[in-house]
Amino acid sequence: MDTKDKNQAITGQEYMSPDSVVSPLQLEPELMELTDTDLATTLNENQLKELQQKPATPLQDSLRRLRRDKRAMASIGMIGFFVLLAIFGPLIYQHIGGSYSSALNGPIGPQVYHSYYHQELDRQDEGPSAQYWLGTDDLGRDLLARLMQGLLISISIAVLVEVVDITLGILIGVLAGFYGGWIDQVLARFTDIIFAFPGLLFIILVAGIFGEWADTNLSGIPLIGANGNARLLLVSLALAFVAWPLMARYVRGQALQLKEQQFIEAARTAGTSNTQIILRHIVPNLFSIVVVAATLNMVNTIVAEAGISLLGLGVQTPGSSIGLMISQAQASVSSHPWEILLPSGVLAIIVLCFSFFGDGLRDAFDPRSKD
Repeated sequence: MDTKDKNQAITGQEYMSPDSVVSPLQLEPELMELTDTDLATTLNENQLKELQQKPATPLQDSLRRLRRDKRAMASIGMIGFFVLLAIFGPLIYQHIGGSYSSALNGPIGPQVYHSYYHQELDRQDEGPSAQYWLGTDDLGRDLLARLMQGLLISISIAVLVEVVDITLGILIGVLAGFYGGWIDQVLARFTDIIFAFPGLLFIILVAGIFGEWADTNLSGIPLIGANGNARLLLVSLALAFVAWPLMARYVRGQALQLKEQQFIEAARTAGTSNTQIILRHIVPNLFSIVVVAATLNMVNTIVAEAGISLLGLGVQTPGSSIGLMISQAQASVSSHPWEILLPSGVLAIIVLCFSFFGDGLRDAFDPRSKD
């Protein structure tokens, strides 16, 4: 009886212990002896990629987090669409359509009636049609053509302002934060004075005082004065003048932290000059905060330009901007609300897209953020 039970126990143990089970400790020496070809056939594709994959850099990790942010990626896609529409849209739109016999201007082609400044006074306040895709305004001008020109104005001013903003912000912020002492005191106090001055009031003063001078003296500059955009240069400079102090504050605070890091001390010990330390180590490490701050500041720039044009101090007729379109459509808001809803809706979409994209960049480049 005992012998039979022992045989059954041994048989059960043999059945419950299949030969295919191999412990990891027995597998590792075998894999160490395999060639690259045998290893590729032994491991599956995912395991081979994990063995060959190099550690990701902080920038790659940030970009990976950004790509996972669906809202930020959708926003950058919409921003790209608006940029392409503003740059290439007029070139394409002015070649769509045939000749049109105008009652006031005779036979004209799409290069004329699809331009943002052409007026067809017998076709005022029309709705969307095959000829005018988004309709016409109170002067018979193509709304789509004027909207594309307005987008170009807003994007151009935003880019110009951010170039000045980043340049002055990095220059003054790095000098104040890195050197400290009396340089920091002088630059920081000057930044505080500019930062405390009401920005919108300053822009209104500049546009109001020098606006007529700009219309007269800058009218000969191509792409600026001839189309009612002579005040754009004034508005851009005024916006840039009040925007850079905030960027300088961000950069100064980051430079104060970076100069105390060990890699900066190592560079000093190796005999690296201050200029080389700033250019090679300080400025590249400011990339994340500068990009995020500049993206978020574009929202303020676009809204400020639209507000100045809405007040009549920015782009002048026959030019076009989103703010000017809103201002001119106010008189017919009850009878033709589409004319004011169109530029207002586009302005709202642009602001939201830049805000979402800026938030996505901030979350992606924040080292404390987690997947």
